[in-house]
Amino acid sequence: MRIHLIRHGQTDWNKERRVQGQSESTLTAEGRDQATALRARLSTCGIAKVYCSSSIRTRETAAILFAGTGLEVEYSDALREIFLGPWEGSLYADMEAKFPQSFADFWHRPDVFSLADAETFVQTQQRGVRELQRIIADAAAEDVAIVSHGVLIKSILSHVEGRPLARLWEPPDMHNCSHSIVEIERNNVQNQARPKITLYAGVDYAESVQ
Repeated sequence: MRIHLIRHGQTDWNKERRVQGQSESTLTAEGRDQATALRARLSTCGIAKVYCSSSIRTRETAAILFAGTGLEVEYSDALREIFLGPWEGSLYADMEAKFPQSFADFWHRPDVFSLADAETFVQTQQRGVRELQRIIADAAAEDVAIVSHGVLIKSILSHVEGRPLARLWEPPDMHNCSHSIVEIERNNVQNQARPKITLYAGVDYAESVQ
């Protein structure tokens, strides 16, 4: 069983360097092109079902990636990005000036990041891992795709590889429309064998950890 984890394409807020979180933004022309390019690579992957964050940018990405395939797409709030409350919609530069300590923690100490009326990285990871476990149980032995967001995907991969959240932002970079693969041995799905990463944001995992 393989789980294909895909980040959404570039959005208008990505381009403007605005905090997205769970607020809505839409794909740019470049973001649509990124999804179109990835669609060709995914066409031979044997994906049987798609699980997609309920955000507009992931819905748009999934619609391009799997256009014409007839695959079932299940939308999930649990796959949405980290919720960043008062930061959402603002420029990163402005939030750095207004919340210097929290901003520094977000990028350099994500394990201790805290912001009033927002999620922590720990909470986001717990939410993502619970949803991953549900999807593994739901999909049985089928190969599936998860279309989601940078922090959510990185937090899931950190859990799978045993990487502490303090090291969340270490390379490889989770670029727009990045493609990662988590593999689970088919005969071990029932006893919840530990998954392993084979592709991390387009980079062979064995190479990424050297």
